[in-house]
Amino acid sequence: MMQQTNRGQTLIELLLAIALMAAIMPALATALITSREAKPQNERRTQAYQLMREEVEAIKIIKDAGWSGVQTNGIYHPEIAGSTWALVAGDETINGVTRNIVISDVYRDQNQVITQTEGTLDPSTKLITLNLSWTQPIANNISSSLYITRFNDNAVYIQTTENDFSTGTLDNVAITNTNDGEIVLGAGGSGNWCDPQSFIVDELDLPGNGDAKDVQVVAGYAITGTHQSSGGNYLGMNISNGNPPEASVAFSLPGYKTNDVFYADGYAYFATENINRDVVIVDTTTGQEVGYYDDPNLLGTAQGVFVKGNIGYVTIGFRLHTFDLSSKNGSRPQLDSAFLGFFSTGYRLYVVDDYAYVAVDFGSQELGIYHINPNGYINKTGYANVNGASGREVYVNESATRAYLATTSDSNKDEFFIIDISNKNGSRPVISSYNANGMNPTGVTLATFNKAILVGNGGEEYQVIDIADKQNPIRCGGLDVNEGIWGVSAVLEQDGEAYSYIVTQDNDAEFKIIVGGPGGNYASSGTYESTPFDAQFTTAFNRLIPTANTPTNTSAEYQIAIADAINDNCNDSLYEFVGPDGTNQTFYTMNSHLLLDDSGSGYENPGRCMKYRVYLATSDSSSTPIFEEIQINYAP
Repeated sequence: MMQQTNRGQTLIELLLAIALMAAIMPALATALITSREAKPQNERRTQAYQLMREEVEAIKIIKDAGWSGVQTNGIYHPEIAGSTWALVAGDETINGVTRNIVISDVYRDQNQVITQTEGTLDPSTKLITLNLSWTQPIANNISSSLYITRFNDNAVYIQTTENDFSTGTLDNVAITNTNDGEIVLGAGGSGNWCDPQSFIVDELDLPGNGDAKDVQVVAGYAITGTHQSSGGNYLGMNISNGNPPEASVAFSLPGYKTNDVFYADGYAYFATENINRDVVIVDTTTGQEVGYYDDPNLLGTAQGVFVKGNIGYVTIGFRLHTFDLSSKNGSRPQLDSAFLGFFSTGYRLYVVDDYAYVAVDFGSQELGIYHINPNGYINKTGYANVNGASGREVYVNESATRAYLATTSDSNKDEFFIIDISNKNGSRPVISSYNANGMNPTGVTLATFNKAILVGNGGEEYQVIDIADKQNPIRCGGLDVNEGIWGVSAVLEQDGEAYSYIVTQDNDAEFKIIVGGPGGNYASSGTYESTPFDAQFTTAFNRLIPTANTPTNTSAEYQIAIADAINDNCNDSLYEFVGPDGTNQTFYTMNSHLLLDDSGSGYENPGRCMKYRVYLATSDSSSTPIFEEIQINYAP
């Protein structure tokens, strides 16, 4: 019995051994085969990687030789053609390794990020896929992808000087050379704000022996008043619409010593030193006095006068007054009065919208800001401490975002200040200041083309300040009037001509007219179009990099036209100017990628020929955008 059991156990062990060998033998066989083929397989893989590196090098050489060598989608392999590489359609097999190069399109989203399929086709980028495979000794494959672009050898087209811009087409714009060349709004005429000495076009000897004090001019009419020991004259002058204009006396009315004048809707308002007639109203049609305003407190003499709608404004001593002008006849009733400060005197003032801005001559608040409600009631809301001497005159731009304050001369302080009044409440910051270099200011105004004019006595009496860069106002020209200047007014006429008018102590020619500009005329919008740029071969224009100074309420925008050459030149090409969406309804406004479009018609990028347009606009007659430079990056 024991022997039978042992025999059965031996049989079981034999069957187990056979089963185990059956399981192990295939693995052993595979291991023996793999071991035998490992070296050839590794050699084949190494060969494939070497062929891939050769493909990469071939692609780089072909692309650098010209984008046309890689721009067509398809399946290729590299071959030596002469002394360089070229792409040939289809696969190739080298020593058992089959390889190809697949060229395909690339798309980008609106942020220029590469996407898989959606977005805008980028004709200047290609996806390169390298595929290698083999069947012996063991079937396998490797692949790799890379992006290539034509942007490796970027070039830059630049226009920035007066000479560069002079070849373009100007429509209501002008080329200046304040800083080596720029384009601004305005065209025609011969005036230049920065060269006033050359453009005094008319002078007038005013009646009487008094010194004229301040002047205000509107298109076709001017008023001033004189100041002399025995009194003064009220004067109205007709300004012809000629080019240049000529002045003639319309009326001369005996009156009181005058400190300030204002003209509105056929009436002249004179701020006088008569405490019973602080403001005298004259009908300029008849040249006769018709009404007046008398401060009931008799606290000083009137220094500044302004009119807006049916409300008159006047500074007298340390108070600002409003008075009713719903009628111009007889004694005009006071509406309200506001305290300017202890020991202060309010001088000239300016009103925009519902706010009055007052130059004050004492204390730490040289500029006061007052809200005026529709009934003429006054409420102080803000002020500016410019750390200057006494405030004398203030001018405010049309958008009421900047105040330009003139203060009396001080050897240790500046006399011209640009103040941020975009907010009317509390202490308003000084943006920048300018030193009049010994001139004692009596007046300030804004002119077109980002210029301010400061006048006064002593030093250089007429100074033109370039305020295009609000942080850095600089003198751009001036005029010596040794007799002194007591007032200035700048006018933009409907026909686009720009002038400044000054009143001086020159006994034989107190009233002077000066042509402004560049070029005298003003435009609220204009266009500059460049001449064609010929890249000599089809190229991708990649990026627009403009430089422009755009003060408040001004703009500079751009469009690009890229086209294929016609008759092997760019002068005959058909240009379609577009913005970032490919239509003529949109505009580039800043450093931007240029739209790529290889549709075969209209706007073409890549293309050989390129032009650009600059669109300048302003809603503020005293400001113009300044286009300074354009850079356009392109690559073969």
